[in-house]
Amino acid sequence: MASYTVNKPALARAKRLIRARQYVLESNWGDVQPNAESENAYLASHGWSEYAEWYLGLTEGAPDETKARYAFVYGDLRRLHRSGLIACHYRAAEWRHKEIELAAHELLQLLDRSSSR
Repeated sequence: MASYTVNKPALARAKRLIRARQYVLESNWGDVQPNAESENAYLASHGWSEYAEWYLGLTEGAPDETKARYAFVYGDLRRLHRSGLIACHYRAAEWRHKEIELAAHELLQLLDRSSSR
């Protein structure tokens, strides 16, 4: 099983998106999560560093600037989705990736506090 570390620039971007209210509170993650085509289009116009900021996890041992390097996407490459954070939290908890689980939990708490104002 792969090991992951928290992608600190992604965590920072997610926090910025929450503060800027660039999020979707209700969505079906299966319908809005990025697919390969949308990821490729985003990469072509934004590059690897911006692409990487949409993924809470970095796959240990995978080379930079490969899709295999980035895991636990939390948004649609435009806005953060609460359902995406829930998916990250659930998957990380299921696979015992504690750092990612806690990062997703922290973001969910921040989002819920921010959106209830």
